[in-house]
Amino acid sequence: MSPGKKSANLSVTRVLTPLGPMFAAATDKGLCLLEFCNQQMIETQLKRLKQLLRAEFIPGKSKYFDMLNQQLKEYFAKERQKFDIPLEFPGTDFQISAWQTLQKIPYGKTWSYEKQAMETGKPKAIRAIAKANSENRISIIIPCHRVIGKNGKLTGYGGGLWRKKFLLELEENQTL
Repeated sequence: MSPGKKSANLSVTRVLTPLGPMFAAATDKGLCLLEFCNQQMIETQLKRLKQLLRAEFIPGKSKYFDMLNQQLKEYFAKERQKFDIPLEFPGTDFQISAWQTLQKIPYGKTWSYEKQAMETGKPKAIRAIAKANSENRISIIIPCHRVIGKNGKLTGYGGGLWRKKFLLELEENQTL
């Protein structure tokens, strides 16, 4: 495909959650964005996603939005621990590896950035892992909220530490 040529449109919608409204986008392959509307980096995330997918945002429907709403509803009701909605998350090979590793963190558990780096196969890439996590565009479903500091303290979360704390407490001691 030649540079600058649009490959597809991204369907976008707002999703209401107990933590506030979120902005969702999907391609024909899957969900590619789920971010809090007031997240600090939302404009940057949107711009990067448009460039990576060479696409434009179009308000409208996607076959994934009903599934997303249902799965989020179940998650917040403590009835779902794993998401199975199809995802599309373009990035570098390292970012994709970091995001895939995030999805291996068990529900109700936390890992340090160091453990995530080790699980990714790059034990010395702790800062690069933290950077990749900060560029995760699919909050909650790719659970970067489950990564905390080595000292056990909550560290950066694009949606705000109060949301990270809420999500971790939601998942705490839950069994289905």
